Amino acid sequence: MSDPAAGAGDRPPNPAPAVAADSAEMALDDAGWALHVRQTLSATDAELASRFDANQDVDRLLAARTAAVDVQLRAAWQRCIGDHPGLSLFAVGGYGRGELFPQSDIDLLVLAREEPAGPDETPADSGALARLLALLWDAGLPASHAVRSLAQCTQAATDITVLTALLEARPLVADAAACQALQAAIAPSLVWPAQAFFEAKREELRARHARYGDTADNLEPNLKEGPGGLRDVQTLHWMALRIIGTSDLESLVAMGQLGADEHATLERQRRTLSRLRFGLHLVAGKREERLRFDYQKLLAARLGHVDTGDSLGVEQMMQEFYRSAALVLRIGERVLQRFEEQLEGEAVPQPLDALFESRRGYLAARDPVWPRTPDALFALFAVWASRDDVRGLHSQTARALAETLPMVPSYEQASAALRARFMQLLRGPRPVGTLTRMARLGVLGRWIPAFSNVSGRMQFDLFHVYTVDQHTLAVLKNIASFASGEPDERFALAHEIWPRLRKPEVLLLAGLFHDIAKGRGGDHSELGAVDAREFCQAHGLSEGDTALVEWLVRQHLLMSMTAQKQDIADPEVIHRFATKVGDRERLDQLYLLTCADIAGTSPKLWNAWKDRLMADLYTATRLALRRGLENPLADHERGAEARAATHAMLAAFGTGDAEIAALFERMPEIGFQRGRPDQLAWQAASLRGVAVGGTRVRARRVNEHQGALEVFVHSPDRDGLFAAIVATLDRCGLAIQQARVLDGPNATIFDSFEVIPTEARNPPGAEEVEARLARALAGSLDAVKPTRRAQPRHLRHFRIAPQIGFDATANRRTLLSLVCTDRPGLLADVTQVLRQQSLRVHDARIATFGERAEDVFQITTVDDEGRDQPLDEVQQQALRDALRACLEGDKR
Repeated sequence: MSDPAAGAGDRPPNPAPAVAADSAEMALDDAGWALHVRQTLSATDAELASRFDANQDVDRLLAARTAAVDVQLRAAWQRCIGDHPGLSLFAVGGYGRGELFPQSDIDLLVLAREEPAGPDETPADSGALARLLALLWDAGLPASHAVRSLAQCTQAATDITVLTALLEARPLVADAAACQALQAAIAPSLVWPAQAFFEAKREELRARHARYGDTADNLEPNLKEGPGGLRDVQTLHWMALRIIGTSDLESLVAMGQLGADEHATLERQRRTLSRLRFGLHLVAGKREERLRFDYQKLLAARLGHVDTGDSLGVEQMMQEFYRSAALVLRIGERVLQRFEEQLEGEAVPQPLDALFESRRGYLAARDPVWPRTPDALFALFAVWASRDDVRGLHSQTARALAETLPMVPSYEQASAALRARFMQLLRGPRPVGTLTRMARLGVLGRWIPAFSNVSGRMQFDLFHVYTVDQHTLAVLKNIASFASGEPDERFALAHEIWPRLRKPEVLLLAGLFHDIAKGRGGDHSELGAVDAREFCQAHGLSEGDTALVEWLVRQHLLMSMTAQKQDIADPEVIHRFATKVGDRERLDQLYLLTCADIAGTSPKLWNAWKDRLMADLYTATRLALRRGLENPLADHERGAEARAATHAMLAAFGTGDAEIAALFERMPEIGFQRGRPDQLAWQAASLRGVAVGGTRVRARRVNEHQGALEVFVHSPDRDGLFAAIVATLDRCGLAIQQARVLDGPNATIFDSFEVIPTEARNPPGAEEVEARLARALAGSLDAVKPTRRAQPRHLRHFRIAPQIGFDATANRRTLLSLVCTDRPGLLADVTQVLRQQSLRVHDARIATFGERAEDVFQITTVDDEGRDQPLDEVQQQALRDALRACLEGDKR
């Protein structure tokens, strides 16, 4: 391959003397020349953009832009420096490599003679160079530069970043002697011998990957620096140049260091990534390497991706990126291992069994023509799962596996024996690790074609922060953590429930298939359930186990939707949910799958309140199943049970019966029907010492590590109280997850809020929240206003048209449902609107799914006699108009 990116060390450096400038250009003064160059380059960039849109090869575009800049740099040098015998000019870094993207840096090295010829030469050089750089800046070519002698180059190259840039030095105005002298100044005998360079660059690569979470599957990936990005490909070039003496990876094929198929794949993905980066620079109009939401749709459209019924154009583009990055990572890992062997020599193989051996800790097949059958592939994963001392897969075996992927049949086409081998892996040691390896190496996508379809598939929203395949693997990893036997503070009940599972592989299969039908159109739960049933039947699972996997996939959203959108303190809600679940085994499996699914969707989605919601729903449903679905619990029975349990808790701490009775008289009856005994006991104890008509604010920590708080407010009722509390919590940097607003005796309120910090750093403590709320409620409620904040950048690209609905409730209230774009302070603003409409809030359920807020409020208006009444149609319309004005008019 002819590649302008090749470093100067690959070839005899061609002399590049200064060229004679056009006489008309020379006649221009510097300002006129700079303007002319700026216009020329602008026209060139416009032409290149047109060629890009016409789908011309990206390497040709990069070479053309590099050549255009080369011409102007040489002309500027001739204008300012001329044929100076003591100075040479080199392009370094990406410019030296010949990969000049529309907004790339222009990095230059001015190589100065070791000793000035005369005492007056250095000041003249300095002034001429200053003129050159100013001229380039005015011409729209701001250049980063260094002026060094050969000795200074050697000294500077002790910094591996400087050496890396110099490795790709390309002469712009330099003779052969200067090129050879520069290469000699940075030779391995002087700085960074091959072994040290390899180890440092490998560690640099690992640290860079770690900065991006060791995954390419970020919502806004960095095309240059992220895992699987262009920097990974460049790192292989740099290592080849230092270790072998060539940065042309094609030459590694002849040396046996790289397979022809590997080289072709690597080049194909490099061009894909380069095209994405070139287009990103065009749509951003500035130096931008991160594929932000601001540019994703624009770039997808420019690349010709169009929305279809199954996926958006932007999702198609992102899937192309994720798949390219995954291949770069996969091949790069193999090449790094071969460089290691090149430097350290082949290790003595240590046999593991008749088929496999260990080479320097890497698992390798002993058969030189392995694998002969698909069964041999499954045997590899079985041995891998059984060994704790394996560092990874040997590069030769990994390459052989990749080359023979086409021979892996789908499970529908496989023999019964091969299907049985797969189930042995699933029932064997470390099944999640095995599935993860099979997915990463492409085997799982061959075995289950539907999994291949969702590999690299993203969803253009803020709720799903991973691609579907990576989310699935994250869910499986969470399931594996349940099986570890170690309690995980994130999940209250998981470690207790896991040992009761009859067949853990049922849960693994449900996790594997729960999202496998995304992107096909239709209900992915229903379609995935069909896939799961077919898979289980083909693999010989019993009808009972097949039905359970199918049910779990079909209902995998049931528990989370029930807990987050309905009042799970309502016995009717619990009874309906328990009826759908039906038995304890389904409940156990669904609880674990739900926890693993939510926690595997986004690192920020699972929190202490989600944990409590799921645990409370699980516990209440388990009791309902134990009692029998034919015996649903009525409100008064629930209230009586909670009252008795709360009484026992207070008595255990020395509270007498008379005091308990007095405290209960001040509490609303519905609180006993809806609250937990521990919560009710805490609220009752908080009322001690508070006179009738007094105010008491209490907060308690739920989870020390996540900063979740439960906040209880008891106060005389007055207009605007709920809005003032919400605004104050918002000012404290707390996001409300759920609010329960109850009317107590003597015209008081019993409000409880479940909150989490909006920022991880320095979350407010319970005492601080208590003090700030108490101060706010002691003053004028009119003075408590929501904090005004700018809308986060990423939310601007995910605007949801507000959906506002009204329904009647059984207790003569109006149920307000609101779906809209989430943003900081949203709830505080909504409650202000409710206050301005003179409405009372009796209950609130707050749910956020990425950029989507789905909130439900029970509200009433007050008639002339002070009684709560549902909203009539006129009042509903007035509220709808006010909310729309608040939400749609918000351009912050």
